[in-house]
Amino acid sequence: MDTLSPFAPLTEPDLPTVDGVRFATEAAGIKYQGRTDVLLALFDPGTEVAGVFTTSRCPSAPVEWCRTHLSGGKARALVVNSGNANAFTGMKGHATVEATAEFAAEAAGCAPNEVFLASTGVIGEPMDPAPFGRVLKHMANRVSGDDLWDAARAIMTTDTFPKAASRQVSLDGQTITLAGIAKGAGMIAPDMATMLSFLFTDAPIAAPVLQALLSSSVKDTFNAITVDSDTSTSDTVMLFATGKAGDAGKISDPKDRRLISFKKALADLMRELAHAVVKDGEGLRKFIEIQVTGARSKTSARKIGKSIADSPLVKTAVAGEDANWGRVVMAVGKAGEPADRDTLAIWFGDIRVAVNGERDPDYSEERAAAYMTSPEITIRVDLGLGRGKDTVWTCDLTKEYVAINGDYRS
Repeated sequence: MDTLSPFAPLTEPDLPTVDGVRFATEAAGIKYQGRTDVLLALFDPGTEVAGVFTTSRCPSAPVEWCRTHLSGGKARALVVNSGNANAFTGMKGHATVEATAEFAAEAAGCAPNEVFLASTGVIGEPMDPAPFGRVLKHMANRVSGDDLWDAARAIMTTDTFPKAASRQVSLDGQTITLAGIAKGAGMIAPDMATMLSFLFTDAPIAAPVLQALLSSSVKDTFNAITVDSDTSTSDTVMLFATGKAGDAGKISDPKDRRLISFKKALADLMRELAHAVVKDGEGLRKFIEIQVTGARSKTSARKIGKSIADSPLVKTAVAGEDANWGRVVMAVGKAGEPADRDTLAIWFGDIRVAVNGERDPDYSEERAAAYMTSPEITIRVDLGLGRGKDTVWTCDLTKEYVAINGDYRS
């Protein structure tokens, strides 16, 4: 993708290091030439791990590897590559992940079941494990805790900018650091996470608690975004906790009150990264927030929000800066959830365009048209049926999206 997202940040702010986590990147030539495409993260002994993965019935070989070994709860290494998803690759794909885990385990000085893997890129192309054998030992010898932005760049495919962020909170008077990276620009309609995201903390949290926190936080962050309604074979979000800020002792109870500020910071961090994924949607020009209120339940509101967000007609109308509420009505009606035409109201920003089953009597085409030129658009729908509400984030659909995906394998 040659065109930089209009939401690409102008600077890369300094991010705090996470004690017990070190990174290295390498250009292994898996698909791309002249750019990094392998990330190695090493973790100190005792690091706990949690993960959520794609709901696709055709998952990648790395996803299956991670699911198998997540129950151990311990991690010493993470290997991520871009350019090849190692998905729909049959037994060759499983052989590649096993060989890669062996290479990484040797480099990290750990067992293969303490190595976690993720791959992103073209589906259906066999991946040779030899490049990992060539680079991982060398990478392990030069890891650093300061390379989070480089780590984010190494996992990009059609992304136009790296995505990284951090938070710091207090736990029993001790500063806890959270940091994370994400990649994704297309094939984004998660039902668990997004394409790839990796989160790191020095908090002393046991794996079962970590898993509960991650599974809960993903619902209204990575699970509430969509670019094109397509769920990847490779969707992975993992959270690693080194426990290095552990003077207060390990947290083993998910109801521990010390987790309140940590959970808020985790959700906030994940939401920022999820928004960054949408703001780098392939070919986008607009970031769209869809707020649904007055539904019968939150679940119903989510389904209606996703119906609007995934509608090509709604997305192309926004791309054309057309306040076409008729397409929003269509998307509400097709969602299969309780809705009543005569109680429905729709806003673009703070402009109410429709109410009680018809166009708002005070509707101004001039005001609506002016609002639609904004880079960030809010569409609000009130169903007038109950107290259920939810928010979903998406982007517009442009000719550039078609151009990018029309020759993705080239």
